[in-house]
Amino acid sequence: MNSRRRFLGQCCAAVGTTGMLSTLAQLRATAAAASLSSPSSSPTPPTAGAVPSDYRALVCIFLNGGNDASNLIIPTGGGYAAYASARSVLALPQTNLLSLNPKTSDGRTFGLHPGMAELHSLFGSGKLALLANVGTLVQPTTKAHYTAGTVKLPPQLFSHNDQQVQWQSSVPDRPFNTGWGGRTADLLNSLNSNNQVSMSVTLNGFNNFQVADQISQLSVNPSSTGAPKGGPVVFNNTTGGNNPARYAAQKDLFASANTNLFASAFGGISKDAIDTSELLGAVLNTAPNLSTIFPNTTLGNQLKAIAYLISVSSSLNLRRQVFFARIGGWDTHADQVDDIDRAIGAHADLLRQVSQGMNAFYNATVELGCSDRVTSFTASDFGRTYSSNGDGTDHGWGGHHLILGGAVKGGDIYGRMPTLTLGGPDDTTNGRWIPTTSVDEYGATLARWFGVSDTNMSIAFPNVGRFANPNLGFLA
Repeated sequence: MNSRRRFLGQCCAAVGTTGMLSTLAQLRATAAAASLSSPSSSPTPPTAGAVPSDYRALVCIFLNGGNDASNLIIPTGGGYAAYASARSVLALPQTNLLSLNPKTSDGRTFGLHPGMAELHSLFGSGKLALLANVGTLVQPTTKAHYTAGTVKLPPQLFSHNDQQVQWQSSVPDRPFNTGWGGRTADLLNSLNSNNQVSMSVTLNGFNNFQVADQISQLSVNPSSTGAPKGGPVVFNNTTGGNNPARYAAQKDLFASANTNLFASAFGGISKDAIDTSELLGAVLNTAPNLSTIFPNTTLGNQLKAIAYLISVSSSLNLRRQVFFARIGGWDTHADQVDDIDRAIGAHADLLRQVSQGMNAFYNATVELGCSDRVTSFTASDFGRTYSSNGDGTDHGWGGHHLILGGAVKGGDIYGRMPTLTLGGPDDTTNGRWIPTTSVDEYGATLARWFGVSDTNMSIAFPNVGRFANPNLGFLA
């Protein structure tokens, strides 16, 4: 049943279904998929209204491939010379760095990458927080532990696939079952009074972060020129030989009775996916046009669609939502910086896209009057090596991350910046920093703001009790 469940879950995400299956246990007991009330009973969808006052949303922005966070937050002043020496051809010119003045300091000074002008401004206004040296950990780990082999380490360190799964599950010491976003959704879905549209929405296909026991991922298309507000993934009934009659016949086929358990479940899920897609598309058409201008980029279009989905949350009776956006290209083994001007290049382009996209998204939440109820945050496979491989960086471990929103206690760097010395107390080798903050602590801080109680925190994060700071303090 595990393999069937995984298959069904991936199919759900692919065609735009929601959490219409109550649980796999219920499916096994009843041999039928739980169905939703048909949207045809309400031919005129509700119009969009104000975002509920008790609404909250978490927006995970996954930097797929491993962000070189050592060129996100860069030492300045007395620490710059050592940085320039260690990073060699990757070192950014000190004159280009955007100076940071955090509320607290460890005595060192830092600057932000010059491509992050928008987020630098939000840091200064107290809406953006920086979290230093986060990574996957089984338990607190020092270099002495690492060298002596006296603690368990996350399996397959420095592997893209494994570390992506572990970041999104927060439980590296056991086989993957659910993601921490999915477990959080399971715990809080009772706050939503709508069973037609899932509270877990992905803008970039299936992900492990939102895999849950009860709530399925709803896959939604990003905004584009043809669909400026975004929309659900639907069957194409206009091109490629399809037509409305064939579309209707396909729906009838999914709705037909079938005595086979698997065929019945697949048909029921597919039918409900279509019904939900049509409903969500109709509700999105009622959303007010946002005046905020989003960049026409991979991330910008995903975040624009999320903003429109938030704008119709009251129409859908949703008071908690978890969103997932993803942008690739961060595996910068080569051509990370421009040969002539190191302040530009592939990595700078990606950071600029993040800065502009997150800034526009924050402005949209201000426009919608809900900036204090929406928190966006970054995650990534891992950081990258401090030392250069000659043209880029290799896979690392700990990295720095961004948290943005009206409830964020910004203008500060949380956690502990590593000692930026090759061979130093935080370096395994080549500047692969041992994380000083765990994914569990990072996620638990976000989940507590989202509404997960202390009593249930160990359900959302089974390993969080091993770490000292389940609340890092970056959210009010």
